[in-house]
Amino acid sequence: MQIVENRALLFVTRKADQIKALIPKSHIIERNGALAKILVNWGPDEVQILRNLKIKAPPHPILGTYDWPGVYTPFEHQRTTAAFLATHPRCFCFNEPGTGKTSAAAWAADYLMNKGRVKRVLVICPVSIMDTAWRADLFRTVMHRTVAIATGDRRKREAVIAGNYEVVIINFDGVKVVTPALAAGEFDLIIVDEANAVKSVSTDRWKALASLIRADTRLWMMTGTPASQSPLDAYGLAKLVNPDNVPRFFGAWRDKGMTKITQYKWVPRNDSQTIVHDALQPAIRFTKEECLDLPDLLYATREVPLTPQQQKYYNAIKQEMITRAAGEEITAANAAGMLNKLLQISAGCAYTDSKEVIQFDIKNRLAELVSIIEQTDRKVLVFVPFRHVIDMLRDELTAFTVDTIHGGVAAGARADIIKRFQTQDSPQVLLLVPQATAHGITLTRADQVVWWGPVSSTEMYLQANARAHRQGQTRNVTVTHLQGSPVEKRMYAMLQNKIDLHQSLVDLYKQEIS
Repeated sequence: MQIVENRALLFVTRKADQIKALIPKSHIIERNGALAKILVNWGPDEVQILRNLKIKAPPHPILGTYDWPGVYTPFEHQRTTAAFLATHPRCFCFNEPGTGKTSAAAWAADYLMNKGRVKRVLVICPVSIMDTAWRADLFRTVMHRTVAIATGDRRKREAVIAGNYEVVIINFDGVKVVTPALAAGEFDLIIVDEANAVKSVSTDRWKALASLIRADTRLWMMTGTPASQSPLDAYGLAKLVNPDNVPRFFGAWRDKGMTKITQYKWVPRNDSQTIVHDALQPAIRFTKEECLDLPDLLYATREVPLTPQQQKYYNAIKQEMITRAAGEEITAANAAGMLNKLLQISAGCAYTDSKEVIQFDIKNRLAELVSIIEQTDRKVLVFVPFRHVIDMLRDELTAFTVDTIHGGVAAGARADIIKRFQTQDSPQVLLLVPQATAHGITLTRADQVVWWGPVSSTEMYLQANARAHRQGQTRNVTVTHLQGSPVEKRMYAMLQNKIDLHQSLVDLYKQEIS
């Protein structure tokens, strides 16, 4: 199949007469028996007709006629992903985390809006990536589109939905709060990011989303790890995108993909992966290894609000900082002490002057960490600045194989943990105090690095990331920052820009109280 001047497709087929009857902008060039050479206008409608006629792999016109706006030049896998999404009104994108599927979806949506195929887009995703991932990526790629986040109480969300925004971003639980407003919002494309959040048909989340899908609604569902826990997880996803791929009732799907071994225990059948693969179609997937043009070190930010308990204590310390600033000169030493208290509260525990430990509710940040781990089938390093928080996390992450390294782990035990992490399937998750592991060790089995909270040393931050991003690493490494408080956001920004935080403590203090 030949592309002619980015305007037409030229190819030989046995279906020339069918094509001519269905596509007015087509012309038969010559015939040779049953075969004919035909020239067809290269547009999205024409490509869809050719696909329906089973014409082999007509390229989507987005690859030739779209100008790919924004500050980035798309990678080849992003162009391919965008073309796939633009081609399929309902489909899955299973590209691994860190491959840029958010931008690919933004470009595909923008192309369809340019062509008049889509008028409004609804993005449904976790709270943590509404602003730092979706709104930020939309601004960097399709900045000419109007974008708003529907957050706050019901009236605030409804006002955003009723506004003249081309793209509206909302979190999963927000959908059920304003379902009638969303249904009336004339969204003809719904993009669901981290789609495993709606994998169960019995949940309110799934039911609210299903109620928004009309016969003509485009639906793109994105997750890096489809049905990673069980074949049963595929059922709810398939029912939304392509219900003909699965039985009408959940019990029949369970019988198809699972084997009952006791009254209450089911295990996956040997062919369950094939069954799941066939159900979750049409789909596209790129691994990071396949994305040869990706940078080898990627950064991501997850916005995780403090819990009410954390916010209460954070505000109290901040008020104390304001009082101190009014009555005395702020030195680097006392600035460091007060900022460290804010970081401790943000991370989940605080140390009193008498060395007692106060634990805080960390459910928001913990849920985000679990989501990140679930989104990959690879190993994960989690750097935690405070020892007591490591103990809290180890007790909570019981669904995964977890080990810990901190100052209290003996050298021999530490060496054994590192060896097992590098050579065996378990542990999948390694919780580490950065000070204990920032130098000299290799942890290249992990390609996901998560920072539970920032550290005050740029050198330590860079060296800790280098445990995974170093010689011997065969994959791209993604570094994810979890942040919920203003001081964390400022410190992460300084760490990434390689600014010496020790020289900036007083400035950080003043920014916090301003």
